[in-house]
Amino acid sequence: MKTVIVPVDFSETSLNAARYATKLLTGHYDVNMILHHVYDKSSEAGEITGKLDQLKNELKETGIVDMEIYAEEGDDFIEELEKLARHRQADLVIMGIKGRSTIAQSLIGSNTLKMLNTKACPVLVIPPEGVYSELKNVLLTSDFQDVVTNTPSVPIREFLKTFHPKLHIVNVDSEHYVSLTEEYQAEKMKLKTMFEDFNPEFYFLGMNDVDEAISQFAGDKDIDLIIIVQKDQSIFSKLFVKSHAKKLVYQSIVPVLAIHE
Repeated sequence: MKTVIVPVDFSETSLNAARYATKLLTGHYDVNMILHHVYDKSSEAGEITGKLDQLKNELKETGIVDMEIYAEEGDDFIEELEKLARHRQADLVIMGIKGRSTIAQSLIGSNTLKMLNTKACPVLVIPPEGVYSELKNVLLTSDFQDVVTNTPSVPIREFLKTFHPKLHIVNVDSEHYVSLTEEYQAEKMKLKTMFEDFNPEFYFLGMNDVDEAISQFAGDKDIDLIIIVQKDQSIFSKLFVKSHAKKLVYQSIVPVLAIHE
């Protein structure tokens, strides 16, 4: 992991994400963190640059990270963020999200969801109450359907190699009763081989309510981050229908890393 972009609009949500990112990346001396802001009018350039410099200095008091600022004029925040991510070949974007109410989700969360759909790079979503803790346990969700094709192993492995957490691979399906089918066993072995360097543990939860299952599991296992695989723009893994994916991003109390297949 070399380049991480943290978009900042100076809201508490984005500042919290910036604080989280600083602590997450502290000690990773080969990583460059970019504080990014898009402003509307050229007359704002000086003020915004000054505010970003001040934020950079404040963040450097909480962690040791190679950090730069980048402010630019633009009409579309997501378009500019996506262009920057592609131009700098970013490995990760870290951004906040807030709003548990429907109105707040539609007004405030839309930019984060739009960035998830760009496929520019993986996006780590920090919940509004998200406080950094060392990544000791990471949950990877999987539908166990053609995992070799549908699992973006390269960015997932890169993330795991950077932070060295314990890996828990989880599937939720109400059909899991007594034993797994031969198909599930075969896909499990493929995933085990794919992530053998990380000694993954597998869990098959026989529940109907996906959100409840993931929430309960995350609490029981002290999960510090959830990884979900995003397919075809806004369609996530079959483990999550669209409504479940959106709800997970909004409602999770731990960060969610979304990676395109």
